[in-house]
Amino acid sequence: MSLRTSARNAGAKFPLLRKAVPVFAALGDETRLRLIALLCTGSALSIAQLTAGTDITRQAVTKHLQVLADAGLVRDLRQGRERLWELQASRLDEARRSLDVITAQWDQALLRLKATLEP
Repeated sequence: MSLRTSARNAGAKFPLLRKAVPVFAALGDETRLRLIALLCTGSALSIAQLTAGTDITRQAVTKHLQVLADAGLVRDLRQGRERLWELQASRLDEARRSLDVITAQWDQALLRLKATLEP
């Protein structure tokens, strides 16, 4: 079985893993990880607050936030003329659960290997 076939079967077998793919893809960028860390404080933040103390442009942060929003990790709120961004922690929880599935698979594989190798 090829790696590609195996990956396709895993996606069909574990829909939670397939659903987490956009989250992991969005988190695969250092700037987006930093934005998530800033938003983990719990309060909604503006673009100005998210760019304060950095050399990243507002336009670049807006593009990164859109990627995070497309993955369901953040959402924007309108407050008057200001646009605030907040974390959608439930999507991070879903990603964590998918990592738990992978961890359990590895644990089972290691136990099978140990049983095979030990007398």
